[in-house]
Amino acid sequence: MLTTHLNDDTLLFAENLGGWREAIELVSTPLLESGSISRDYVDAMLESIADGGTYIDLGYGIALAHARPERGVMKTGLAALWVRPEVLLNDEAEHPISFFVCLAAADSTSHLETMAELGALLSDDETRDALLAATNAADALAVLKSGESK
Repeated sequence: MLTTHLNDDTLLFAENLGGWREAIELVSTPLLESGSISRDYVDAMLESIADGGTYIDLGYGIALAHARPERGVMKTGLAALWVRPEVLLNDEAEHPISFFVCLAAADSTSHLETMAELGALLSDDETRDALLAATNAADALAVLKSGESK
């Protein structure tokens, strides 16, 4: 199920970003281009984080960027971005992030299976470490596919 949303078009890798805002802009791009979200959704994520939304920090250098569906979600989508070196979420040293996942949920239930799979994958130390170490889409897809078969 994860690879339905996470694929060559939605798995991104970047180096030397200017900060968390640039990371949010970049991880949102595939969802904007596919029509899954509007610009308002990106703005809502940026506003939420700037207003203290470091709750999106899941630990292990992973952040789950999202906003309310009514702020511009047209259809459920998911994108991921690996950044090297890590950036500080909301410019706070306590929140270094190297892996951003952008979730656009069209409603309160359509994304639950995808989120359950993502949660299971990130809860497994070996799989999570392999995913975080990915340096290209092929590596990331291999980890995601192995996680789906567990």
